[in-house]
Amino acid sequence: MSDDTNDDMFAPPVNRAMKVLDRSFFQRTVPTSAARIFSPKDISRVRNDLDRSRDSLKTRLDSVRPDPDSARASKGGKCLLLKPEVVHNDRNTWSSTLQELEQAGTVGVIPYELKLDYDYFTYSEITNAIIPPPEKKNDDEIPTGFTLAGHVAHLNLRERYLPYKHLIANVLADKNPTVRTVINKLDTVGTENAYRTFQYEVLHGPDDLNVEVHEQGCVFKFDFAKVYWNTRLHTEHERLCSLFREGDAICDVMAGVGPFAIPAGKKKCFVWANDLNPESYKYLSQNVAINKVDAYVRAFNTDGAAFIRSSAAELLGENRSIPIYPKTKFSRSAPKPPPPTPLRTLIQPRIFTHYIMNLPASALSFLPSFIGLYAHIPSHPTSSIRKLLAPYTDIQLPMIHVHCFSAKSKDEEEVKKSLCEEIGGLLECEMEDVGVEVWHVRDVAPKKTMFCVSFRLPEEVAFRGALD
Repeated sequence: MSDDTNDDMFAPPVNRAMKVLDRSFFQRTVPTSAARIFSPKDISRVRNDLDRSRDSLKTRLDSVRPDPDSARASKGGKCLLLKPEVVHNDRNTWSSTLQELEQAGTVGVIPYELKLDYDYFTYSEITNAIIPPPEKKNDDEIPTGFTLAGHVAHLNLRERYLPYKHLIANVLADKNPTVRTVINKLDTVGTENAYRTFQYEVLHGPDDLNVEVHEQGCVFKFDFAKVYWNTRLHTEHERLCSLFREGDAICDVMAGVGPFAIPAGKKKCFVWANDLNPESYKYLSQNVAINKVDAYVRAFNTDGAAFIRSSAAELLGENRSIPIYPKTKFSRSAPKPPPPTPLRTLIQPRIFTHYIMNLPASALSFLPSFIGLYAHIPSHPTSSIRKLLAPYTDIQLPMIHVHCFSAKSKDEEEVKKSLCEEIGGLLECEMEDVGVEVWHVRDVAPKKTMFCVSFRLPEEVAFRGALD
């Protein structure tokens, strides 16, 4: 029996005229065979033997089932399902292992009717059974992917699947127990709103987009309808955060609700986190408190370009330190202990170690704000700022991590060259390929890719226009 035949046997029934999900329709009886195990003590041995001989049925179901004879089943009788090629009344289809078990009186080979229902079939199997397949080779496939933010599943359905949107949403929710609400995006992110939010419709469940997301050991709470969050960026969040070291100063220019800022705070970095969206700022502030990183993360709500310049100036003039104490256990009955001695004290740097600019649609346009960043700061002569940096100290100018979109290309060097030229034009300087890293974040469309370009702020840019 071919694999295709086996697949058909275990596929759900098809009804592509279905408009409202009828779960009871998805019933299927598969005629097969089973090895009746006469003694419960032999169950494990029989399973192992028939798994090794490849006689057992391999499905998502446990192959050990109650005996189809109710009297035997009531006494704990079990049988083991066999693959479709094994026919109960044709010994020629039995392996030598199965024959030996039968001859020894360990098992008997019997007919078995395996009943499958809606719960057995996957999301992909059900949707393929109720939605017509693509008519042309290049047509969109039936949607299988979605993003998950807490209890909310977020779809981005192509036009041809809109007539089936409620069917798709109901099946998706059924097959993903954590999903309570399914929404479909109605426009491109940022089309209606500079804050990267979008219009949506609820396809299943309550219109409740107040979610809780866990990432990098942190808790994020927010209203998904009012802020930007992309679950698919979790590896990028982790990647950049892995670059941060305890005591670093991080400037997160477009911080959102804190996917970079909060984990950085957990690593004891000094984080200045900003977002223009008042709702993002609200939830960022709440998440700082929830994750108990108040000592390390400060939230701001202002324009990103202005923040790049103001934060650099303010950090220069701020003297701040955080003592790190050992973890101690206190007892209510014990006398109050003396104040602990700090293990060490973290001194806030006066120069940011990293800038994060995660606004791929427009972050590059903020780069001119770095021109002359340290050239005209009141009360801080350029000469004194230079002495904070190498070669006078081991401190360097900040690393800038800017996210952007670019046309998809197989030639990575060509992409890097193009982005270096664009960034060089914005900063009005030559960008050397050697010092620039271009990281492929993800493909966002067939011809569109998101990148993160990382480079150290050139000295000639940072001090351009300085008089001393």
